[in-house]
Amino acid sequence: MRWQLSEEQDAYRESFGAWLADAAPRGVVRRWLDDGGAAEFAGRLVRDGWAGVGVPEALGGQGGGLVELALTAELLAGASAPSATWLATVLAVPALGSGTDVAAFEGEHAALLSPADAIPGAGPRLTIDGEGRLHGAVPRVLAGDLAARFVAVVDGPGGSPCLRLVSASAGVRAQTRRLLDRSRSVADVVIEGAPSGPLDVDAREFLAGCAARAAVLVAADSLGAMARMLDLAVTYSKQRHQFGVPIGSFQAVKHAAATILVEVEAARSAVYFAAASVDAGGPQSALHAAAVKAQVTAAGARVADSALTLHGAIGYTWEHDLHLCYKRAKLDEYLYGGPEAWNERIADGLRLVPA
Repeated sequence: MRWQLSEEQDAYRESFGAWLADAAPRGVVRRWLDDGGAAEFAGRLVRDGWAGVGVPEALGGQGGGLVELALTAELLAGASAPSATWLATVLAVPALGSGTDVAAFEGEHAALLSPADAIPGAGPRLTIDGEGRLHGAVPRVLAGDLAARFVAVVDGPGGSPCLRLVSASAGVRAQTRRLLDRSRSVADVVIEGAPSGPLDVDAREFLAGCAARAAVLVAADSLGAMARMLDLAVTYSKQRHQFGVPIGSFQAVKHAAATILVEVEAARSAVYFAAASVDAGGPQSALHAAAVKAQVTAAGARVADSALTLHGAIGYTWEHDLHLCYKRAKLDEYLYGGPEAWNERIADGLRLVPA
């Protein structure tokens, strides 16, 4: 199956791609990643109006859906642009609800208090005292060092989850963890008596939707990294000569590049089908999301290794762009849960019968 975008989605892809080429050229991206300038890019993304695309207007966005968000994720990855605050915010915002004073797209980035290496909602929960103050710690929160407020998952009556909104300004400490992939950031967040307010959202429903959205968007990010690595590998195979001919003329190199192309095109159709399925809320949408998270991100890790092999020694150098996509694809495999965790979700959701 080949996924076909609508005319509006194609126009958005072209417009956002052109904006990225102007706002995030490779030299500028390298400066951001070297100097920790993720906040600079996140601020411009908001100011220029791109951060709200794919988010309902009732929640402070500009409309659209998960397909538009997947397009954004793919293009951000292709540019190796910092994306932790963008992803954390679009995952957290649906919990705020239309009755909340939503300023997430005016610089107050939000984040879900859930470990970045686990399926959203599967991590530790905070405790709440009689005054509505939260206590506990959550490791490896995506953009936890940059968020102005957090959506916290706490133990409610009977052990059921409930959601609370907490500001990062009081009773919250965030310790940044350094990642090999500098385009994203995580932090260990410690909550010590931070005041919080209730969120009028069904916690189980939100966490299920958040998990599906995270799966699709991380898979879309992996797709963008894969496509960029394919372009880099093909370009290099035409430039690098051995025995007087381009290495791209060697059969082994052709086969490796063709295999990467198959992975990219298969991932593209699967990711956008899953995005549309989750948006439509179909009965198997959660399985579709789990499938692309497990399969596409695992393919992204394989493609990263193949692209590195095709580049040879130059692929290991800091000066070459390959390492930017390589590290991104490797992190995507385990961001919000590794393939094994998502395959378990698929197995749990299937009706298995004896052979």
